[in-house]
Amino acid sequence: MQTNTTFSVIFYTRKSRSNANELNIFARITVNQKRSEISLKRCTLLREWDSNKNRARGSSYKTKVLNTYLDQVYSHLLDCHKQLLEEAKIITANAVKARYLGLDENHKTLTELMTYHNTNMVSILKYGTMKNYYTTERYLLKYLGKVSKVDDIYLKQLNYRFICDFEQFLRAYKNPKKGLVLSNNGVMKHMERFKKMVNLAVKLEWIQKNPFNQFQLKFDKFDRQFLTERELELIENTHYTNERLERVKDCFIFSCYTGLSYVDVRELTLNHITRGIDNNYWIFTKREKTNETVKIPILPKALAIIEKI
Repeated sequence: MQTNTTFSVIFYTRKSRSNANELNIFARITVNQKRSEISLKRCTLLREWDSNKNRARGSSYKTKVLNTYLDQVYSHLLDCHKQLLEEAKIITANAVKARYLGLDENHKTLTELMTYHNTNMVSILKYGTMKNYYTTERYLLKYLGKVSKVDDIYLKQLNYRFICDFEQFLRAYKNPKKGLVLSNNGVMKHMERFKKMVNLAVKLEWIQKNPFNQFQLKFDKFDRQFLTERELELIENTHYTNERLERVKDCFIFSCYTGLSYVDVRELTLNHITRGIDNNYWIFTKREKTNETVKIPILPKALAIIEKI
């Protein structure tokens, strides 16, 4: 933390170019004799400015409002300086000005976070996963527009209430036919992706406190049903005259006997099939989702489908 810097804030005026009787008001920040200036977009009459006190003189309502505003600006600039000290940042006049104007990294917005996350993760995450993040982003933007009535918010404005309200927005979201779009687990998946983006903001030090600390993801658990031997046999013995449907059926049966997902089956080539030390055929491949290498014995019924193709 810096303790040997000098810091001051004063207000001063410049003559207006459009009106010789008016003065434009500025704030001057000085740190270690280096200055940075901010136009306050306020003006006063030449005769109403007290250059000794750097405030407007008089007791009119207009004067009181202006002086109150100047006091607020002064307090805000002091607070910006205090924040930078507490964060152990380098203190300069420009740094204080940037913090006041919301131009430093401590004032990153939610859309900036989503853009940063999606841009950097597009080469890391699979296309299907990225597509889900884009969907979550669209829901967040809809929430900001419909509920908060804004296009964007600062990350420091994220709090527990924002998260809870966004969750309820997802639960109540309806399609054009007035039907609910998301189940509980669908809502939780969007909240989970939102949480991962906020966690990234914390790691980047774009936000000091994680608003998800008190929020719990609550997924409904389901027992996945599996095919019985009889059901699988019925599918195997069903034949279609439509070649496309027959191919779909064969792919499904092949997945059942190998344990591979559709995307893994789709990527298989003859190069992935080889004889093992037991002299039987095996599949050597990598799972698309986890990138893990798997070795799978080809059972007779799965081999029959390969030979059929």
